[in-house]
Amino acid sequence: MKWQGRRKSSNIEDRRGQSGGGFGGGRGISPMLLIPLFRLLFSKAGLVIVAGIALLLFLTGTNPLTLLQQFVGGEPQYAQSTDYQPSPEEQALAEQTAVVLADTEDVWNKIVDGYREPTLVLFSGQVNSACGSASSASGPFYCPGDEKLYIDLSFFSEMEHKLGAEGDFAQAYVVGHEVGHHVQNLTGTMDQVNAMRGQLSQTEFNQLMVRVELQADFYAGVWAHHTQKNKKIMEPGDLEEALNAASAIGDDRLQKRATGRVVPDSFTHGTSAQRVRWFRKGFETGDVNQGDTFNASEL
Repeated sequence: MKWQGRRKSSNIEDRRGQSGGGFGGGRGISPMLLIPLFRLLFSKAGLVIVAGIALLLFLTGTNPLTLLQQFVGGEPQYAQSTDYQPSPEEQALAEQTAVVLADTEDVWNKIVDGYREPTLVLFSGQVNSACGSASSASGPFYCPGDEKLYIDLSFFSEMEHKLGAEGDFAQAYVVGHEVGHHVQNLTGTMDQVNAMRGQLSQTEFNQLMVRVELQADFYAGVWAHHTQKNKKIMEPGDLEEALNAASAIGDDRLQKRATGRVVPDSFTHGTSAQRVRWFRKGFETGDVNQGDTFNASEL
């Protein structure tokens, strides 16, 4: 991906090296118990762990109860702790991420009337948000309460080395996906989903969550379509990197690798094939009107 020398978003809040507070660890909990807990988390303020929680056990081995306890509650101007010294590689990744965010701003400002640009918070270890505090184990997430995206850049190393999802455009896909959730928040999708909370069975609610995630994948594809059309930033292999990343975080693939079995009723993000299909559809069409995953007869 061609990102060097291009505009970086000014909507960057750098908290790397700062303490985020939080709570202590909890006792053991079965991974399958996370499914009913999603009903609690999926409120307007709780619709925040929109990409990372499905990866929690596989990527980090972190006790999921610890994460649940934590969720209680221009050029970029960096303001991280003065004693924090990122490596050159990490700083380059931070700058690349700021460029990707700028690209999303250029696209969505043209598509969504009255678009409010989100802030991207870079953190290390732990962070506080309007949705509560979280550790890096949660992966990238979006908080509708403050309209901010939160990313610990170490996640990209985990994604590469543990899932085989490498490449700068794979990383860009992650940012595009989280911005997709911001678009859902601005357009009222999250409010509509929240209105359904408590009216559906656990299985039905999981299926609704899948449609939320697949639409965010579609929006990431829409971003990539328009950015490539207008700026020609993609290089050979970039599309494959994004598709590979989408496939790597499919529910079926993660469950198979983590437990050796697949439980479709527990899916909350979509299968590998579904995630690839909706990102590709967004990338090929660039038409937001074709991304209604909620009324699609086939995902």
